[in-house]
Amino acid sequence: MNNKPLLPPFTQTTALIKVHAAEDAWNTKNPELVALAYTPDSQWRNRSEFLSGREEIRAFLTRKWNKELGYHLKKELWAFTENRIAVTFRYEWHDDAGQWFRSYGNELWEFDPNGLMRQRIASINDLPIQTAEREFT
Repeated sequence: MNNKPLLPPFTQTTALIKVHAAEDAWNTKNPELVALAYTPDSQWRNRSEFLSGREEIRAFLTRKWNKELGYHLKKELWAFTENRIAVTFRYEWHDDAGQWFRSYGNELWEFDPNGLMRQRIASINDLPIQTAEREFT
């Protein structure tokens, strides 16, 4: 990710850059790097899990990427306002038994004046898929 966050208010261009930077960071599967995009007291809802702060985010991402092997993510801008961005996404991963999944979802992001995400709300559904059905190889 860029060392200097893009600051609100967002334009179409800066919102797209923000979304692509998040996609690139998450695809590194590096919890330390990804956590830097969030405020120290960032609030998350991820599925049915509620997280508060970077330490909980780092721990969550570590657990996630230890379970979701072969993880690959694609995010798309859905909408934006001055300090909020909505994205739709899909990602593929497999478990330790080799079963592949495609996970679909939507995220709502809210940013502080410094361009760090202070709130992330994610709704996600998982679909078991066959290896031949994978979109990301």
